[in-house]
Amino acid sequence: MTKIKFGTDGWRAIIALEYTVDNVIRVTEGAAKWMRKNKYTKVVVGHDCRFGGPMFAETTTRAFGAYGIKVLLAKDYVSTPMVSLGVLKTESDLGIVITASHNPPSYNGYKLKSAYGGPTIPVHIAEVEDQIPNKPKSDLPTIEEMEENGLLEYIDLEGMYIDHVKANFDLEAIRNSGIKLAYDAMYGAGKRAMMRLLPDSVFIHCDDNPSFKGQAPEPIHRNLQELSDLIKNDKTIDCGLANDGDADRIGMYDADGNFVDSHHLLLILLLYMTQHKKQTGKVVVSCSVTNKLRQMADLYGLEFIQTKIGFKHIAEIMTTTEVVVGGEESGGITVNGHIPERDGIWMGMLILEFMAKTGKSLKALIKDVYKIVGAFSFNRDDLHIKESQKQAIVKQCKTNPYKAFGKYKVHRLETIDGFKFFLSADENEWVMIRPSGTEPVLRVYAQAPNAKGVRSILDATKETILN
Repeated sequence: MTKIKFGTDGWRAIIALEYTVDNVIRVTEGAAKWMRKNKYTKVVVGHDCRFGGPMFAETTTRAFGAYGIKVLLAKDYVSTPMVSLGVLKTESDLGIVITASHNPPSYNGYKLKSAYGGPTIPVHIAEVEDQIPNKPKSDLPTIEEMEENGLLEYIDLEGMYIDHVKANFDLEAIRNSGIKLAYDAMYGAGKRAMMRLLPDSVFIHCDDNPSFKGQAPEPIHRNLQELSDLIKNDKTIDCGLANDGDADRIGMYDADGNFVDSHHLLLILLLYMTQHKKQTGKVVVSCSVTNKLRQMADLYGLEFIQTKIGFKHIAEIMTTTEVVVGGEESGGITVNGHIPERDGIWMGMLILEFMAKTGKSLKALIKDVYKIVGAFSFNRDDLHIKESQKQAIVKQCKTNPYKAFGKYKVHRLETIDGFKFFLSADENEWVMIRPSGTEPVLRVYAQAPNAKGVRSILDATKETILN
């Protein structure tokens, strides 16, 4: 049996290769043993829209049943934030989400959620890994036996989540604002909830397709061409919103069909939360996020913290202190007043509420941000290269860091997680190199004052590191 290791966000593996029923039993046994060791007794289990979700969720349920742990099982697909919220609301000890999030359709995965309603912290994940047996248990109870013995209860996590949204948002203001939204579910778990919350929106990719039409359900521009074109061709649409496979990530579009990345969304949310909603707290972001967040945090007198990549690092800080806004480059964002969890639907609703309350378009809000921190652009290349080449590049970054990428000279190097090379004295130009923690790719991130500058940095970097 293969060694099961959790990456940046959960265990991910290719279905039928390493992601098998036997291995799902094994990882669940590790979680169950960890729960029993800590005298925990109740777990929430849910799955997203991926292939095999119901089967793997049922397998997980039965494996917990073998250890006498009560399972609250979502009967149909749910988003990751719905499971996290469910753990908190039901006062459960752990949550399990069967999902590979934004990964390609050949993958499935397994996320751990803690009692506070967010990702399990790294030290506890390591403890679960240590409990995973080499061979799976063979004598699992049936679903019927678990129901008879009071070890299984079905739960409406989506209904619980919808009620939570209604209690925290001015839905009438959003619905009556005249804002016409186009929503792309990417065939993911956010589709039904968004249809319930904002039924007058234009919906695409909201039908059932467990293979996501062959595309990784990651809400970045290259995967959202249909949404972009739809907005460009329909002048009545004011903005677009997209979520990933388990609806914890966000991507947005303005009225012209231009992609609005998470860096800009984080800045808009920080502006809304502090200047309009009058909230305070720390600003916590992963190291691949724009340094403009630090600039705005300094301006508002807020403590700024950078973490390693992986939302679990942000969530860990949120368990001990107030965080007004937190997030990652990859579209995972959180705010104060909600669970310490990425939530693509929640963040989309917040932006829409900001638009509705101010009467401003998404483009106008971005202009407001630029007035405060200056204009910038961002992009990322995912390089699918041989493992040996990837390791050679990482080794050079560690032992003999690049001094320049083409015409771009390195001013400073930051190594919180990966290698972030600042290419200008004002630090408005930078490039970051880091191997993915969930996929076999080398990620190259870049920022510059405009899109042309970003492309130039990315091309210069590729030419330098691949030759």
